[in-house]
Amino acid sequence: MLPAMQDLPPGIPVDPDTNPPVGPKVDATPRPLPPRMPHRGASVDLEPLHVRHATELFHAAQGEPAEGSWAYLGYGPFATEAAMRAHVGAMAATHDPMAWAVRPHRTGTADGWLTLMEMFPGHAHIELGNIWFSPRMQRSRAATEAMFLLMRHAMDDLGYRRLTWKCNALNMPSRRAAERLGFTYEGTLRNVLVVKGRRRDTAWFSMLDDEWPSRREATAGWLDAANWGADGRPKQSLSAFRV
Repeated sequence: MLPAMQDLPPGIPVDPDTNPPVGPKVDATPRPLPPRMPHRGASVDLEPLHVRHATELFHAAQGEPAEGSWAYLGYGPFATEAAMRAHVGAMAATHDPMAWAVRPHRTGTADGWLTLMEMFPGHAHIELGNIWFSPRMQRSRAATEAMFLLMRHAMDDLGYRRLTWKCNALNMPSRRAAERLGFTYEGTLRNVLVVKGRRRDTAWFSMLDDEWPSRREATAGWLDAANWGADGRPKQSLSAFRV
């Protein structure tokens, strides 16, 4: 027996002219892979990750407790510069994930990294993830703009239809960041990974191409110089720019 329209899961798009029901047609052209190129922002620059960034990244991490920003990552902390160099060198040599070093204009040094990863060009699906920001960069204008630059690159320049954000379900700062940027929570995969010998439940978030324009305008408005005072603080929160 074929399902009636009223029996279908709510919120799932369907082509009304199909029986049994299937999803709407989309542009199935494979999307390009992200090129290894720099991105320039108003408060931060992204540089394709290279082993030459390792020294600055190691120094940016100093003074942070081991249970700090490394707690939910599958690597780190790094006890020596040589260990950081080995990790950076390995990550810089891959295309998925494709990693960028983050250089805030305020410090002039490489203070973190982030990646585009889990790339499925044929399905126009890509993930923003593997993010590590040093303590001095966290919760800053540069941190938000760094993520925004890659979001804009994936959605506007490369034309992906789905942008994903995943994190340890216990990582509340990451969950709040996803929601702040306009990602939608989709659910939690239970007991899906083992990370550093511990169970990891993974929270999934996504942003679709038809949702992106409003998210882009909100984040761009928050980042605009007019929203920033002489004290270096935003005049309005990002949520104030949401429609």
